[in-house]
Amino acid sequence: MTEDTAPAGMPRLDKLDREECLRLISPGGVGRVAFNNPTGPVILPVNYTIEQGAVLFRTALGGPMDADLRTGIEGADFMVAFEVDHIDESTREGWSVLMRGGAHHITGDVNKNAVESWAGGDRPLYIRISPNEVSGRRIQHA
Repeated sequence: MTEDTAPAGMPRLDKLDREECLRLISPGGVGRVAFNNPTGPVILPVNYTIEQGAVLFRTALGGPMDADLRTGIEGADFMVAFEVDHIDESTREGWSVLMRGGAHHITGDVNKNAVESWAGGDRPLYIRISPNEVSGRRIQHA
């Protein structure tokens, strides 16, 4: 049985194209950034927005995403993964979007009201993830 040939009444897992993935995550909200640091894999939640097909979020100076996502080499970026999902446990349906690409510290002008951080505190560092891969899946009942 393939993803597209599930019998009637059974859950079906469909691949989403890039445009549908971006449509689903474009309202912003909470997503998760995954990256490696010197002690191993890390996944952290962030408040984000989408600007021109890229993810934008804020973080604290000196925090894990500041230090761990700096290569020290001009033009070289750390590759990260960014994931957003929506799950309805009552219907057992939902979707998941995964973006992978380079994380860029923003040093120029940025819309300071673009992202509100729920965590509060001083979060003056903006990071943009420019995706080179966008994929997603939706599970639904036929």
